[in-house]
Amino acid sequence: MPEFGQDMLRHLAAVEEANEAALCGVADLLLERVVRRPGLLLAAGAGHSLIGVGEAFYRAGGLAPVRPLFRPELLPLNGAQASTAAERTSGLAGRVLDDAAPGPDDVVAVFSTSGVNPYPVELARAARGRGLPVVAVTSRACNAAAPQRAGGTLGAEADHVLDTLVRPGDAAYPPGAPVTAAMSTLANGFLWNLLLARLHQRATAAGLELPLWRSSNTADGDTANAALLLRYAGRIPELG
Repeated sequence: MPEFGQDMLRHLAAVEEANEAALCGVADLLLERVVRRPGLLLAAGAGHSLIGVGEAFYRAGGLAPVRPLFRPELLPLNGAQASTAAERTSGLAGRVLDDAAPGPDDVVAVFSTSGVNPYPVELARAARGRGLPVVAVTSRACNAAAPQRAGGTLGAEADHVLDTLVRPGDAAYPPGAPVTAAMSTLANGFLWNLLLARLHQRATAAGLELPLWRSSNTADGDTANAALLLRYAGRIPELG
């Protein structure tokens, strides 16, 4: 049945169109801070939004200066109910950010579809309090509809918003009364890779080479990656 596939393709096309200006702004930000300067992109999320963090960190074609901000209790595979409780725990985000000890050129990216729980909202708030720019990958519609638990929303706390356009509840099928087929994971991954493509365009135009991981299953992958590990492992413990 092709109906949902066609709906998803239309949705992704709408996501790209709606985010063109924001994607260009974030690409310019990353070019300046994590390519020209020694900054890192600190990527965070909770629950299934951690899939977005996984897409950003240490994968073939991915940007090397990316550090995940992560606690095991935020991952549903370590306990589904516990992960929901952790995302709703006030104060956890501040501790995670303190442990990361971000540098002055770092950028914080927070993936959260609903964008209302304490972990993503407080993380964005704490990062901006340190003078760090914050990129939210979220749904403005979900931010507006979900019950606020942190005195604000991720979208309102961020400097840049990449909007997944996901409807409240995330499920997208059947279209008239959706109960299944969530769109957020594909939209998150699509936005991230749109961003990488725009960043590559800007770096090429500036005569700069992006530090990008290669597949370790290619002939020269391990050699190329070894140089990036030497360059970044001291600042990104998760590469160990």
